[in-house]
Amino acid sequence: MRTFFTRAVLALLLTAPVLAQAPTPPRPAAPPPNRPRPIQVMTLTGPWTDGGAIPARYSQIGNDVSPALSWSGAPDGTAAFVLVMHDLDAPTGSGFDDVLHWMVWNIPGTATSLPEGVPHGPTGPDGRAQISVSGPYYRGPAAPASGPAHHYVFELYALDAPLPAIAAGQSPADTRLAVMRAMTGHVRGKGVYTGLYRQGQ
Repeated sequence: MRTFFTRAVLALLLTAPVLAQAPTPPRPAAPPPNRPRPIQVMTLTGPWTDGGAIPARYSQIGNDVSPALSWSGAPDGTAAFVLVMHDLDAPTGSGFDDVLHWMVWNIPGTATSLPEGVPHGPTGPDGRAQISVSGPYYRGPAAPASGPAHHYVFELYALDAPLPAIAAGQSPADTRLAVMRAMTGHVRGKGVYTGLYRQGQ
């Protein structure tokens, strides 16, 4: 009888920790270390309805006056913006698919707009820099009247860090490539605004 009791107690002691221990819930899988963060959608607006006709004032006929642009919805922690205007319907052999009409980078992260008629010059008083296919200024649309209207797209990128200095003296195509490469891994938001233009419209 004593032997049976001793065995029963030992069995209880051996199994008690197992019975008392609650099952450990599985841990959620950790995200991959290099997983890209989502891009926040921003609103970018200007003087014409998105997708509408660009007034002649902002074309090459209108002396290349840059349009006033405003934006909202930038993600928290935005340190700088990059604006790119390009012609989707004017392919080039420069390594990109289309003509660059304007690129402005290192716009301060606190900015919410650009005024009409941004002055010519490689840099602005707030530290921003600019370039186009023709030089350091906005280059308006000039699609010929003989063909269909071209799609001119403005893309605004919100970055989590300012871009480093871009080497001076490069061609517009090489400058564009350098800026786009420097943006890699830093884009946190994007807004798009489109206009149509052809001469005589």
